[in-house]
Amino acid sequence: MEKHTIATNTPTKALSRFIQLLDGIFPSGAFVHSFGLEPHVVLGFINDKKSLESFLNNLIYDQYQKMEFAIVKKVFKLLEEDKLNLLIKEDKKFSSMLSFEYAKASKDLGENYLKHIDFEIKNKTVQEYFKKVKSEKSFGNELFILSAYAFELGLDKETFLLLWCKKTLINIASASLKISRIKPSQIQQILFGFDDILEEKIKNCSKNVSNFNPLFEEVIFSHLNLEPKMFTT
Repeated sequence: MEKHTIATNTPTKALSRFIQLLDGIFPSGAFVHSFGLEPHVVLGFINDKKSLESFLNNLIYDQYQKMEFAIVKKVFKLLEEDKLNLLIKEDKKFSSMLSFEYAKASKDLGENYLKHIDFEIKNKTVQEYFKKVKSEKSFGNELFILSAYAFELGLDKETFLLLWCKKTLINIASASLKISRIKPSQIQQILFGFDDILEEKIKNCSKNVSNFNPLFEEVIFSHLNLEPKMFTT
């Protein structure tokens, strides 16, 4: 019987660290923006497995592919090229593209993550970036902090984005348990289904960062009294 060996260049230590960091029980807490999930449920746009799957798929396409995926790839590129000043500029620019509440949570959690991971850092650019964040000379967005740490540990950007995105989708989808009648088993099936498409979505993300999300805009203009929430723990 022929044996198959799976080869991987992904550092085991890096994977282990990020499984721990991205767990919601981690002392720094966790947050995720719903991007209009609650209003979509209340207004009847999301009421079953198919509509929730469509919402999450559109979230990946309209939000993550054009913003988070794109910015993480840019962070990795700037770190590879040792361009600290440009990294700091991108950190500030990224925060300016977020809503006030989102930007504040991103900064707070970025600083909390930094308290737990800023030890034995060997890469000089990552060292200097972390110092800038601590001295308030760089904004310190959560995604920038985590990207820099992934780079330090030798985790490739595609694997990091896969872990980050799946964690975020789980948090958003689980929120629908409290506000819809979609069964937990159906939500699990939806999340399993994204395993087949996330790699392609990450690979083919936008080269330019954009913060326009039609899901968010649509529901704001449809019902001004229903606001997308941000879950924080």
